Amino acid sequence: WSLSNDLVHVFRWKEDSLKGYQIDHFGFLEDGTFKQRYLVNDEHWHQKGGPILFYTGNEGDITWFCNNTGFMWDIAEELKAMLVFAEHRYYGESLPFGKDSYSDTKHLNYLSSEQALADFAVLIKELKRTVPGSQLSPVIAIGGSYGGMLSAWMRMKYPNVVVGALAASAPIWQFPDMAPCGDFYKIVTQDFAEGGLNCDVNIRKSWKAVDNVAATDSGLRWLSSEFSLCSPLKKTDVAGFKAWLQETWVNLAMVDYPYEANFLQPLPRWPVQVVCKYLGFDPYSVSDYQMLSAISEAVRVYYNYTGSAPCLNTSSTATGSLGYIGWYYQACTEMVMPMCTDGVQDMFEPQEWNFQAFSDECHALFGVRPRADWAGIFYGGLDIASHSNIVFSNGGLDPWSGGGVTRNISDSMVAIVIPDGAHHLDLRYNNEYDPHSVLSARAQEVEYFKLWIRQAKKQL
Repeated sequence: WSLSNDLVHVFRWKEDSLKGYQIDHFGFLEDGTFKQRYLVNDEHWHQKGGPILFYTGNEGDITWFCNNTGFMWDIAEELKAMLVFAEHRYYGESLPFGKDSYSDTKHLNYLSSEQALADFAVLIKELKRTVPGSQLSPVIAIGGSYGGMLSAWMRMKYPNVVVGALAASAPIWQFPDMAPCGDFYKIVTQDFAEGGLNCDVNIRKSWKAVDNVAATDSGLRWLSSEFSLCSPLKKTDVAGFKAWLQETWVNLAMVDYPYEANFLQPLPRWPVQVVCKYLGFDPYSVSDYQMLSAISEAVRVYYNYTGSAPCLNTSSTATGSLGYIGWYYQACTEMVMPMCTDGVQDMFEPQEWNFQAFSDECHALFGVRPRADWAGIFYGGLDIASHSNIVFSNGGLDPWSGGGVTRNISDSMVAIVIPDGAHHLDLRYNNEYDPHSVLSARAQEVEYFKLWIRQAKKQL
């Protein structure tokens, strides 16, 4: 198998799956097993006891994360490391009940971070048992976003299995009573405010313009045409249309990379600045129609940079490699991440966090109710100083940094902040347009890896 990234990087990896994985690691009644997919590259791993860099897979197809985690490929030779990318249960091809995995809540019941971490621990133990020369190999967990949360939690829960962890853009504090619910959207707004004059102001004013134009049938027809929508808007679609726009601005902030990239969508370099070029006018000098015409041009930067999209689909905002239903189920159970907007400190319509409404929506969809405090209880919340050997990296442009660890907790629980970095920029391939801050962050991360490997070898 080969992987390519922008047709520049081509690497070889072997795909495999571990059979006989427990569907339920924590109970004994459900004793079924499933196959978990993982990818391995050992071309630089030659010496006995050489390190293993283990990617803790998140909510999607593992080959996609593998292809977007060039940092691991870039440092494998220097560290003489084996690379392992493990797929998260219920995503990609690692489906505990095959095609029935998403059929009902009974089958979804085993989709949780705790079960996934146990899968990873079992996989590492099995690899060490079956791969000659790996028995004494120190393992470092690496992940980004939810995968970064998992890598941090892996070190916290299984310090006997991994010697350290890099948790990139990992919002482990985006839970109730840990971070202010408005921080996420404030950071999105800040990105657009810095992207160009009047950019955030015009987006803030655009919501009222949508309401005004969508109030008439002719206005709805005009909006559908102006935005080249695949399905014409009806009055009942307006709230969904605005939610689609809101998610578009969020995604642009997340992937505001300094070079052309294709993470959520194919995009130009510094896409927020490109978007803001369309929104630099005086907000008080244009009609609602002129305002929304400019917004439609800005939106096309995200959805049609390549010029190949025949129409824009408001039910889709990102790559199909991510597993939205599974992630929504996780949000409806244990990944409860409060978010809110006020329209003053951010550029969105005011919306308070309403846990009861969220719980009711989850119950209607899945027949389950979220446990708001469980993640804090199980993973320690703000009180994690007793742990060791975790590097938390966050980008200053990344809205998820609002729920991330951005200050050192101890000598070995370290925060690295990348001021001009978006969502886990440090995990991506080295690029000629990388800002100095991310090159410095990667160098620091590698030094920590070397330290942990030395520490592990001393303890043998």
